[in-house]
Amino acid sequence: MRNLAGEGFVELLDPYARIIGRTPVSTGITVEDSCVSAFQELRSKRNVNTVIYKLGEGPDRVVLDYKGNLTHEELLRSLPAAEPRFVVYDLAFATPDGARWNKTMMISWLPEGADARQQAAHEEAEGILRDLLDGIHLWVRATRPTDLGYDALVAGTS
Repeated sequence: MRNLAGEGFVELLDPYARIIGRTPVSTGITVEDSCVSAFQELRSKRNVNTVIYKLGEGPDRVVLDYKGNLTHEELLRSLPAAEPRFVVYDLAFATPDGARWNKTMMISWLPEGADARQQAAHEEAEGILRDLLDGIHLWVRATRPTDLGYDALVAGTS
């Protein structure tokens, strides 16, 4: 592990000195580099509108779960009933005057069925993702699909 120049993060290296993740110095949660790369692809290329992260097998790692294109309805169907997820979603919408907009949002999905260990790890990971992912316009916390209605998400962008 090594410190990233004043950023407060440590790079995790595999035995061949390849970077396999980053973690803040003060926590045990690691975010895999593939998570950050997928986010950067969403922000730059526009051929991806959805990136979903989950806690790894041990809740000390955030891993990439899905990268691709989902409609709003597909996104809602993809969220598990009892497992937390983080979703970066590029919401496309039109304003009342007809202007087309895209806003990048982070959805912190923490369903009521998640166990206490998952909840604690999810809360900690959310703070780390807030520090790592630059350019999020809206942060949304949701426990039920009804919290993520399309009209409510669009209203939150203004």
